[in-house]
Amino acid sequence: MADDELSDLRRRRMEELQRQQMNQAAAEEEMAARQKQQEAQIQMILMQILEPEARERLNTIKLTRPDFAQAVEHQLVMLAQSGRLRGKINDEMLKGLLKQLTPQKTDYKITRK
Repeated sequence: MADDELSDLRRRRMEELQRQQMNQAAAEEEMAARQKQQEAQIQMILMQILEPEARERLNTIKLTRPDFAQAVEHQLVMLAQSGRLRGKINDEMLKGLLKQLTPQKTDYKITRK
């Protein structure tokens, strides 16, 4: 009798763990799909507001500094959504924006006597 109860408890626990694992996998897939959709929307907005040279520059930055490029993309999307952009952003305008967003380096000069 005890063996039957124990095997029944094990079977139920195993089924519960499998359901939890399936629910977790489904939630991860849903989150990945949502993230892909957001990325596609950002890329569509960037294609509308950036000229080809500026888009190429941003893609080059994305290869070397992905976190910084993502911050620039979000900044550009926010500017576009708020209506603060009057036209397409060319390469020179993007360079100016990049200079504003890049932290300034301070140089220290040490002289020994």
